[in-house]
Amino acid sequence: MFQIAIAAHSSNPSEEMARKAEKFVSAIKRNDVIILLGGYWGLMKVVADRALSEGIPVVMVLPMERDVPVPEKVVRIDSGSEYRSRSIPLIRSSDVVVALGGGAGTIIEILLGYAMGKHTFVLKGNGMSSDNLEKAFPDFIDERKVTKVMYFDNVEEMAKEVLSSMDHRKVEERFG
Repeated sequence: MFQIAIAAHSSNPSEEMARKAEKFVSAIKRNDVIILLGGYWGLMKVVADRALSEGIPVVMVLPMERDVPVPEKVVRIDSGSEYRSRSIPLIRSSDVVVALGGGAGTIIEILLGYAMGKHTFVLKGNGMSSDNLEKAFPDFIDERKVTKVMYFDNVEEMAKEVLSSMDHRKVEERFG
């Protein structure tokens, strides 16, 4: 199974953001994938609900501050960690990181993905803080050039690139 960590905003999304998230999930449904999320609220809930309706397995690594009920078919991991630190096992467990738009938490998960050598895909044009990353880091986060951060305006195009990375996954050397 190809494990896709999805970084997404914790607030309720606009209709357009929700539609883009649903399009992404629908575009990956015919493949051997699992979606990993950090919660069941905001845009993450939209992703989870669509994935479950499409028959895609969902794993949630939940923070200790927010004990929420999750759908029965979700694999629930109560991390015992606060919001930011629960992102470490979430991203470490993934093959790739997909950011659908968000703020500091989403940006942290993008940076973790880069630092861990994960292929990292960022959807931009959502009016979220993560849209600004490309201005600061157009290709790489730092001089080590661990892995290129790929930015997309089109969610279907991004989904194709994510799926094409399934053939190239490998255990990368981890950077500190």
